[in-house]
Amino acid sequence: MILDRKVMTMKRALYRSLVLASVLHGSSALAGMPDEIGVPGEIPGAALRAEGAQIYECQLDAANRLVWQAREPAATLMDGDNSVGHHYAALRWEAVDARTLVWEHKDGSSVKARIVARAAGRTEDDLPWLKFGVITQSGNGLLYGVTHVQRINTQGGVVRGPCSQAGTFRSVPYSADYVFWRAE
Repeated sequence: MILDRKVMTMKRALYRSLVLASVLHGSSALAGMPDEIGVPGEIPGAALRAEGAQIYECQLDAANRLVWQAREPAATLMDGDNSVGHHYAALRWEAVDARTLVWEHKDGSSVKARIVARAAGRTEDDLPWLKFGVITQSGNGLLYGVTHVQRINTQGGVVRGPCSQAGTFRSVPYSADYVFWRAE
């Protein structure tokens, strides 16, 4: 039993190292990393995989047309095969605030952040890659001291098809890697 725990701990550490290494391979803010979402002068503190859904709501736009509007992510944060937290939109006055997103780790640490830059996903079906600026944080765990978050390596999450009734929702599966950056 103790050996199994040690093996699992080593596997998690190896996975985290491999994710960070794959993310950080190269320089200029990472090989294949768009300059728009680079985080110069900071170091990566953690990388976690997210698996879940991007939720959209059918709403009227400024031109009075029904369109799908991003409402919120609902994802589980993974470290290897282990669920270690959640990613979702913050609440503001008991309503979803799609502009402020939350990453919450099971160790009690969390960050809230807003989008500060974006770059296209790899395909038209993939969510854009994003850079978030942290606006608040809590706890002393893995996410302590994080100043920026990147969403990279997105797969899926883009809504397709018409939206014909205001107030309806659509959930689109997605996955992504989130890299949590700290000041050097």
